[in-house]
Amino acid sequence: MSAPSPPDILLRIAARRRERYGVAPGEHIVPASPGPGGRAQGNALCAALAAQRGRAVIAEVKMGSPKLGSLVGSFDPVEQARTYARSGAAALSVVVEPDFFHGSYDLLYQCRRASGLPAIAKDFVVSSRQLAEAREAGASAVLLIAALYEAPTLRAYAGEARRLGLVPLIETHDTADLAKLEGSLWELVGVNNRDLHTFRVDLDHSIDLLDRLPTEALKVAESGIHSSEDVERLRDAGFDAFLIGESLITAQDPAAKLVELVGVPS
Repeated sequence: MSAPSPPDILLRIAARRRERYGVAPGEHIVPASPGPGGRAQGNALCAALAAQRGRAVIAEVKMGSPKLGSLVGSFDPVEQARTYARSGAAALSVVVEPDFFHGSYDLLYQCRRASGLPAIAKDFVVSSRQLAEAREAGASAVLLIAALYEAPTLRAYAGEARRLGLVPLIETHDTADLAKLEGSLWELVGVNNRDLHTFRVDLDHSIDLLDRLPTEALKVAESGIHSSEDVERLRDAGFDAFLIGESLITAQDPAAKLVELVGVPS
């Protein structure tokens, strides 16, 4: 049986990134000699998540999404990042994709500098240039969405990220994604609770995949986390960290929402 195709929205976003970076349709620009295949050592983001394992919040800044539309002007992202830091978040995630999520690498730089938190650059990577831009903006990690790549391409991007001092956060959603991780060591592996084919959130689906994640990796639950009950279920199942975006971005009081969700001290 062949692996399922990436959802249309994912393909459209990746196609736009290829246009911006001058990459041929359906292709990727990967390093000719990728970096190490082993795990990165001494990374600030991994250390921060490990220090708060089981209660580590990766708080997200994004200026919109295909679901929410543009949020530009509705809040101050730099002040939001400061609020996350004051409220006890372990790390920051900043969506840098400009056309569908209204982000930028400058937004990442500003939020990371203001918060002092280690940060993940969330992009749809089609060129190793994006990894270099993430490093220049001060990121400690980069998102790699497994559904976008064949296994060799995923390993090549991960190796180049490590060469640049970045940890790859590998986002998965199904067993086909997890099969691409076999035979390598990984620092951070996430499960997206939202099915990008349907946008339906199913925590049970993610919990069912947990035992199949690489044992050495820190395990990150992503998307669709709206209540303390959601967090408790995921924590009890064995997730180490929680990437929380929409429920914080849309909250009237993000600091209070962090307390509500995971008991982070204010």
